[in-house]
Amino acid sequence: MSDIRQARKALVARILEGEGVASHAQRRAAFDNAAIAESLSTLIEKVASHAHTVTDADIAATRASGLSEDQIFEIVVCAALGQATRQYDTALAALDAAIGKG
Repeated sequence: MSDIRQARKALVARILEGEGVASHAQRRAAFDNAAIAESLSTLIEKVASHAHTVTDADIAATRASGLSEDQIFEIVVCAALGQATRQYDTALAALDAAIGKG
């Protein structure tokens, strides 16, 4: 495994399984963009699909659901990393297919 793949794997493990304020379940759900609590679904969907559309109002609405700023930050990072991981894996699969590895 290349150094970059090892580093990426370690980063994902740290973000999902390491210590944090948000629960492991919340972080995993945000990373997977699946089974998100309704109070988080709009924000996570925006982060994963159209990050440039996230507004202060989205953060305020999520905060109003009882989550702290630290929890929101961790969940947003997980959502962004999850989306980036899906795009990276798709790109690698397309590259492998194009050069005949897959």
